[in-house]
Amino acid sequence: MNTILVVDDEPKILDIVKSYLEKGGYRALTARNGKEALTALRSNTVALMLLDLMLPDLSGEELCRRVRSESDIPIIMMTAKVDEASIVHGLSIGADDYVIKPFSPRQLMARVAAVLRRSGGGPVEGRIISCDGLTVDTGNRRVSKNGIPITLTPNEYKILALLISRSHKIFSRDEIINNIKDDEYDGFDRAIDSHIKNLRQKIEDDTRNPRYILTVYGMGYRFGEEASP
Repeated sequence: MNTILVVDDEPKILDIVKSYLEKGGYRALTARNGKEALTALRSNTVALMLLDLMLPDLSGEELCRRVRSESDIPIIMMTAKVDEASIVHGLSIGADDYVIKPFSPRQLMARVAAVLRRSGGGPVEGRIISCDGLTVDTGNRRVSKNGIPITLTPNEYKILALLISRSHKIFSRDEIINNIKDDEYDGFDRAIDSHIKNLRQKIEDDTRNPRYILTVYGMGYRFGEEASP
């Protein structure tokens, strides 16, 4: 049974979301602020966090950054901010998806199920791909550089695995979205740029002169070196 942590300062939302999650077969934990959320995360094995951006102590953005510094669990933002810039910012600091308030419980449950599917639940049939010190184990969804493990979010991992597995191909932003997202996703191509930026910060020695993930202007992205299984 996957454990979902719901972080929101509105008791009514906590109760409704908790009820739907439990009916859907999940174990639901709730937190009313950032401090309670960090305590819950450190004392439980949490599969996914639903995070409201408007919290009374830490902002949702700051909490997201803190969680990302120590965990790669999937994070779905729950936000009333509908402008593209706010959503891109949330994705750029480590969120994997978002739902806009007010949302239907059925929509939220679909997003939870989709993100959990993307994050994976264990080893699957795959291969190990290496390139110039960077290794991607697609069977166990592990990434390392020069033998040192690298923690990626589910979307960052999927983008890297896609690019490195077909190192000769240039992928447009739409192609990347189609390959890493499920049917429930209604995002936009600027979100891919945010994930690429975060990914480069984790795997590149010099983000201004990347060698692994290259931008092909006017077309999209490609892997920069010849990768070998």
